[in-house]
Amino acid sequence: VQLQASGGGLVQAGGSLRLSCAASGFTFDQYGIGWFRQAPGKAREGVACISIGLGSTLYADSVKGRFTISSDNTKNTVYLQMDSLKVEDTAVYYCAATLRTSDSISYYDRLSTYDYWGQETLVTVSS
Repeated sequence: VQLQASGGGLVQAGGSLRLSCAASGFTFDQYGIGWFRQAPGKAREGVACISIGLGSTLYADSVKGRFTISSDNTKNTVYLQMDSLKVEDTAVYYCAATLRTSDSISYYDRLSTYDYWGQETLVTVSS
C-alpha cells in the first residue's frame, strides 16, 4: 500500500488549495482515508476523513464549512479542497489509509485507526 500526497503550497489568507492523496496497492472503495495535519510545536490532529463504504465524511470543527473531502474511485484518489484558508491552517498535512472497516464514521477520525501514511505536504497560509 502506498499513498502519494500532493498539492501543498503557499497561499494568502482567504485563498484555496486542493490536496490530493493517490493510493496504490489497494482499492479504497470499502475502506477509510483521513487527512491529518501537524503545525509546529503541536500534536498531529485530524482534519477530515471519508469512508467510501459508509458514504460518510467527518470534519474537525475548525475546518467545517471551509474544507471538503471527496473521492474519485476511478483514480483511487481522495481530495481535500481547502477554501477560505486561514493563517492557522498552516501545517504539514498527511493523508492516511486504513484497510479496517467500521460502521461508524467516527472510527476514521482517530490517529490510531490508520495503518498507512503518505508523505507530508506543506501548506503555508500567509496573512
